[in-house]
Amino acid sequence: MQQEKRYSEMTKYELQQEIATLNDKARKAEQMGMVNEYAVLERKAIMAKSYLLDPKSFLPGELYEIEGDPGAYFKIDYMNGVFAWGSRLTGKEEEALPIAMLKK
Repeated sequence: MQQEKRYSEMTKYELQQEIATLNDKARKAEQMGMVNEYAVLERKAIMAKSYLLDPKSFLPGELYEIEGDPGAYFKIDYMNGVFAWGSRLTGKEEEALPIAMLKK
């Protein structure tokens, strides 16, 4: 059995292929009403997309809108790899979001 590569080890091309595959599987899961499977595949695609972005372009202290949650904003306290740690403006609970979920 072939060992699966981590997203951090994949090339840009491999990540793009993985995202396309995950989006396709997610679409099929959604059509079949498999809500949990769809959610898992969506999260995996977001993680893969995060590895295509430059973490250095996400700055601590900055506010970003949360993708897929209109009107919700996230303030970054610090970065750790492809994760932005901080909190939503509506709450004080610290959490980590993959950077592909954040938009300027």
